[in-house]
Amino acid sequence: MKSGHADLPLHYGRVPKWLAERMALLGGAIVEAIVLEYGRKAFFSRLSDPFWFQSLGCVMGMDWHSSGITTSVMGALKRAVNERSKELGLYFCGGRGKQSLQTPQELRQVAMKTGIDGEAMVYNSRLAAKVDNTAIQDGFQLYLHHFVVSIDGDWTIVQQGMNEDLKLARRYHWHSAKVQSFTEEPHSFIYGKRRGPLLNLTDKAAKSTKQGMLEILKIDPREVMEDARKLVMPNRHDVRAEDVNLKRLGAILALAQEQQVADTESLLLLPGAGPRTIQSLALISEVIHGTPSRFDDPARYSMAHGGKDGHPFPVLTKVYDESIQHLQVAIEAAKLGFRDKSDALVNLAKAARSMERDFEVAKNGFDNYLKQERDNAWKHGGKTVFGDAKKPKDGEQLSLF
Repeated sequence: MKSGHADLPLHYGRVPKWLAERMALLGGAIVEAIVLEYGRKAFFSRLSDPFWFQSLGCVMGMDWHSSGITTSVMGALKRAVNERSKELGLYFCGGRGKQSLQTPQELRQVAMKTGIDGEAMVYNSRLAAKVDNTAIQDGFQLYLHHFVVSIDGDWTIVQQGMNEDLKLARRYHWHSAKVQSFTEEPHSFIYGKRRGPLLNLTDKAAKSTKQGMLEILKIDPREVMEDARKLVMPNRHDVRAEDVNLKRLGAILALAQEQQVADTESLLLLPGAGPRTIQSLALISEVIHGTPSRFDDPARYSMAHGGKDGHPFPVLTKVYDESIQHLQVAIEAAKLGFRDKSDALVNLAKAARSMERDFEVAKNGFDNYLKQERDNAWKHGGKTVFGDAKKPKDGEQLSLF
């Protein structure tokens, strides 16, 4: 089945200004890098994949499992990308709550600037919202609707519903390249667990129901989930070893510590990038250049800069700023035809992947790694929504993997 949704624990609160500004800078740079390297269609393909989207949110410093990733990431991308829409050929419309009601007006304004069929886009936007709120009745009420359109006429939709009784949110992804019919399996994938009776009139098995509306077809959960990958976020803040592919993370850390690649082109072409920044850049590089199979453990990407609530560790603002700077420099150089730094970022992810095959994880290595990151967070400008990271009193340092 090719429709898609993901369950996320419902979190409230706002992203602090110091993080929101960085999210816009990093998110905008990542989008620009993808468009520059692979094109707008490739960006839409990534944005319509919930696993990639979750990984993007983690690398941008959001809590790895919360519903707030959707609102914050899409808001940051809208601010960053719309400032360069003419250059990138991408336009973000809609938003949360009342902002979602502005989607038709925003799409018509884009149409006037670009010449795309604005009314067709308005129709697609409204119909997608109707499908996820009415044709699919799963107990989640939509409260967020983002419609992203390109000058090529391609589009993708990210919208989210809320179930206050279950304290869960569910995200729905659409991609125009995969939509053959709005009323028959129009989404990208299905993610998450069934939660009670479900009315899904977009399922192929509901064709007779749509034709006659004589009865409501309730889908057997086993049929729904038979071929679907699961992205179910636990209702807890902390990141645990079972949430992360430890061989992949360990390879990233080994790369960052220059244990096997001290003389590689990847490191030589990124002057000023210390081990901690290399670790973050390698994870960012994978978000830009990685294949879908690399995003089955989104929590791993929270190891790039941390999370705003302090899980897995405080957001390392100094490292975050260095990551943004290196990525922006690489993008600007690539535009001028100098691809050394851009290629070096690609090579970081390649080097890490090459290490995975023979990499072994030490006992308690993950817990030791997290403790070291928390202990050292104050050195890297560590911040959370609760305040600045403090130097630990005992000063204990633990080795990595």
